[in-house]
Amino acid sequence: MEQAPWYSIADVTQLDTPALVVYPDRVKQNIAFLIKAVDNVSRLRPHVKTNKSREACQLMLDAGIRKFKCATIAEAEMLAMIGAPDVLLAYQPNEAKMHRLLRLMSTYPDTAFSCLVDNSTTAQQLSDRAVAANQVVPVYIDLNVGMNRTGMAPGGAVLALYAELDQLPGVRPVGLHAYDGHLRDPDIAVRTNQCDAAFWPVQLLSDTLVSQGFARPVLVVGGSPTFPIHAKRPDVECSPGTFIYWDKGYQSALTEQPFLPAALVVSRVISLPDATKVCLDVGHKSVAAEGELAQRITFLNAPDVTAIGQSEEHLVVEVELGHSYQIGDVFYGLPNHICPTVALYERAYTIENGDVTAEWRTISRDRLISV
Repeated sequence: MEQAPWYSIADVTQLDTPALVVYPDRVKQNIAFLIKAVDNVSRLRPHVKTNKSREACQLMLDAGIRKFKCATIAEAEMLAMIGAPDVLLAYQPNEAKMHRLLRLMSTYPDTAFSCLVDNSTTAQQLSDRAVAANQVVPVYIDLNVGMNRTGMAPGGAVLALYAELDQLPGVRPVGLHAYDGHLRDPDIAVRTNQCDAAFWPVQLLSDTLVSQGFARPVLVVGGSPTFPIHAKRPDVECSPGTFIYWDKGYQSALTEQPFLPAALVVSRVISLPDATKVCLDVGHKSVAAEGELAQRITFLNAPDVTAIGQSEEHLVVEVELGHSYQIGDVFYGLPNHICPTVALYERAYTIENGDVTAEWRTISRDRLISV
């Protein structure tokens, strides 16, 4: 008897579509791959922006990971809710967010929170509010190593701000943050050279701060594309995020990494417009609608179809004349970019041994949980 594909759902008739499904056994394998890639689990600080769920993060805690990175206050609170010991808000808080961060610190005293800054104005504002709240906020200086969106260019201005932070009440400089997500060359050798070049000034800043009498700063670096490169550096914390679910984009581009696709979008045929077209219920609201239309989602059990049109609730694909697709057929889709796809769903259904077993709420896709 032919074995069913790993993604098949036996009781799929009970699953309304479009639906986000997660395979916990594969999630656990991805976490194990991550831990195996470093010499010490304490050097891992995974980003939770991909999964946004307590259950996925709990699996990382269960595996021994104690440090995390996030992008929103809600993600930070989600981590605190499950008892994560160390949470870096890898985003510079504006004034509206500062009071929420300080409330998190008082509401969840067992979690050590920190955040990013890249200028004196924000540092002073945070200092003032932290002093008023009787708190001290650990901060990392955000460095621009090529993403060109936030952060300071490595150099003397960083050293000056670090010294300023050291003198401000209510804040405490603890390290440097350098995200190099722009380095995605498929050739790992090329990517390694680019990564090393971007990291060199970060290491120089770290050494200079030590020479000036500061404690060795914590270096939080990289994302998924450069993870295998930074993992070999002995004194940095690595922050991949997509690894936990993986996706088609990274599966194709980062072939040296062993992570498994662990989350899919399940869709159904809802119409047959003509002899060579099939319409599915997976529109802009169901899968990340960025990049080229033909690459947004790949159907594992229908690799021959080509997307030719998408709207809010529909995806039209072109098929060969004489195809056998019928109304109600189930398509298992691997998103090209899983992170924003997950954020489109209020819940994910877990699939174990072909059965729908539970729901993981995408709790931190909301901008507010309670704080």
